[in-house]
Amino acid sequence: MLVALVMVLVVVASLVFHFLSPWRAPPIASNWGFIDDTMALTFWVTGFGFVAVILFMSYCLYRFRHEAGRRSTYEPENRKLELALGGVTTLAVIALLAPGLLVWGRFITPPPDAAQVEAVGVQWNWSFRLPGADGRFGATDVRYISGDNALGVSPADPHGRDDLIISAGELHVPLGTPVKVLLRSIDVLHDFYVPQIRAKMDLVPGMETYFWFTPTKAGQFEILCVAYCGVGHPQMRGMLVVEPESDYRKWLAAQQSFAQSRHGDAGGDMKTTVVQTGSSLGR
Repeated sequence: MLVALVMVLVVVASLVFHFLSPWRAPPIASNWGFIDDTMALTFWVTGFGFVAVILFMSYCLYRFRHEAGRRSTYEPENRKLELALGGVTTLAVIALLAPGLLVWGRFITPPPDAAQVEAVGVQWNWSFRLPGADGRFGATDVRYISGDNALGVSPADPHGRDDLIISAGELHVPLGTPVKVLLRSIDVLHDFYVPQIRAKMDLVPGMETYFWFTPTKAGQFEILCVAYCGVGHPQMRGMLVVEPESDYRKWLAAQQSFAQSRHGDAGGDMKTTVVQTGSSLGR
């Protein structure tokens, strides 16, 4: 009897904590409200299952408690009960998985006109690369990584000369513009995550992953690595700055190209060329 009562109290306390808890996801700043909706549905389905199972167990503890003279019966099979439990479980699994698969399909299908930016993770900082005036990224290879070429851009690829290299860990994107983020790791497994954007994806050494989002709110949002990547993991943070197009253009004009970063100001007025041609994250 006491155990049944404690289990009921656990259910009540869990529900009270969930609905009154001050800890919530930060306000969303992208188009991925679908992810919030999927998480809410997961809470409802699993929450209903939790409440139903615990209350049923509490009922059984009370209803079938020991009483003098009461004898139990053995029933090895109950076809109706098995079908009912199997059916309910199947519906619950479908409700949990189907919306997630639909959202995942959208998450990895960027619009054809999405701008592009590359985020590169290395112990323990973030660097970024934007395509230059030609709108194309240059080829990369770990063999080219050196003190003046931290991202491994191929010096022999002409498309890479005007790529913009951002090594300060601060990435700017224009408000309202769909952005496809290409992810690359130079050393170990990292994970790119911006809580307000509701976007996260692993950076796997030896392969390129990606996701996309449309920023819907101007501001500064912290970029985190949420895959343990060594002793400096907590300090691997960057900054995503979402700003109007005019402010973004000013920031873009101040960035150095790959050629400039290796040879000072050699290469002429490449920064001016990027702005005049209307390059905006590769669009």
